[in-house]
Amino acid sequence: MFSRRPDKIDFVIAGAQKSGTTALYYLLSAHPEIAFPGQQELHYFDDEEAFAGALNYDALHQQFALGRKAIVSGECTPIYLYWKPALGRIAQYNPGMKVIVTLRNPITRAFAHWNMQRHKKREPLDFLDALRAEPARAREAAPLQSRYFSYADRGLYAGQLERLFNLFPPEQIRVLKFEEFQRDNSGTLHALCDFLKVSRLKSIAEKDRNVVPYAREMREDEREYLRGIFRADISRVESILGWDCLDWS
Repeated sequence: MFSRRPDKIDFVIAGAQKSGTTALYYLLSAHPEIAFPGQQELHYFDDEEAFAGALNYDALHQQFALGRKAIVSGECTPIYLYWKPALGRIAQYNPGMKVIVTLRNPITRAFAHWNMQRHKKREPLDFLDALRAEPARAREAAPLQSRYFSYADRGLYAGQLERLFNLFPPEQIRVLKFEEFQRDNSGTLHALCDFLKVSRLKSIAEKDRNVVPYAREMREDEREYLRGIFRADISRVESILGWDCLDWS
């Protein structure tokens, strides 16, 4: 909470979905110098109706309660990286916004996404059938993107990263690798505190968040199908970020 409501939000956790954003949100929300709204995902900058008319950011700022004296304010909605108009709207709102992104192996991310939709009873199709149906579902959602069934499309990170770096300077962006975040919560969080210019937390409660039970493991034919989709894109991600993603491919 703020002693006053913010004039501008300072940072966003913009994605990617099923890549540790909820865990990151809970870790950062424990920081006394960081203010978050009352709910994790506001879905403000991907609200097409809100951006169809005159803009009024008061509705956004009113989500921050008064009380605690925070230094910076943040918001976590993991569709922002994927939803094409969202990053441009964020840049228009605050050109100085800091953007945090965490990326997961797109193959395991797609399976986790499908498993979540299955758990929520939105997805009647088995995984490989859902992947094969994704292009037709995308056409049905056009001109918007598919929010629920974009299992492979959300993992095509290269275009999303290019859009991000075209809108914000590199010093305002931190891209994390989910697998490294899993291995070292503390080191990742300390680096983010430095990035946000807040003090480092002395203790960190490491706990998985938003974990959905898996009905089964991914089959090798499903994995191979996704390797074919992601192989070229992973190479582009390596070039953009200077990463070694051999563990993904």
